[in-house]
Amino acid sequence: MMLIEETTVPDAALPVEAFKAHLRLGTGFGQGTTQDEVLTGFLRAALSAIEARTGKVLVARSFSWTLSFWRDRDAQGLPVAPVNAISRVATVERNGTQTDVSATSYWLERDSQRPRLRATGASLPMIPTGGAVVIDFEAGFGAGWDDIPSDLQQAVFLLAAHYYEYRHETSLGDGCMPFGVTSLIERYKVMRLGGGGLR
Repeated sequence: MMLIEETTVPDAALPVEAFKAHLRLGTGFGQGTTQDEVLTGFLRAALSAIEARTGKVLVARSFSWTLSFWRDRDAQGLPVAPVNAISRVATVERNGTQTDVSATSYWLERDSQRPRLRATGASLPMIPTGGAVVIDFEAGFGAGWDDIPSDLQQAVFLLAAHYYEYRHETSLGDGCMPFGVTSLIERYKVMRLGGGGLR
């Protein structure tokens, strides 16, 4: 399986000025934008880390997901949430030839934790031997910062501030995340039961 982010979060969607206020950075010294690039980087890093921990896409963008088999013949769990639309499904032959699947043969089951691609009929399309299927979809809470739930906004600020404060620290353990952040994102994590696969 391979998930590709086809579009990225635009700089305009990142709340740099609000983050400055959160950090209580000084103003009025004629260098108000000198740290913008650094702060943007920390915001992007925090967004990415929280998306990885929760499986939620915070800012809307396009994805392409390639897999070589269906976990279930009538439905396939998608790797992130929330998914807003499936724009294309195509089968891929071993030689790379792609064939679009009719949009009438599948539908999106919306779910805040486990959205699914479902077959309209008895089963999803056959995946060619040695081939794959590609699913293109749009995911995210919305295009702007204000579309993100407020607790996740706060988690991003807390984690980005943590990265900013400890930007010169090299002794922090792998996966270090402040308790305040983990408590805010806990309810958004997907609980994995059984084999842990996407169902």
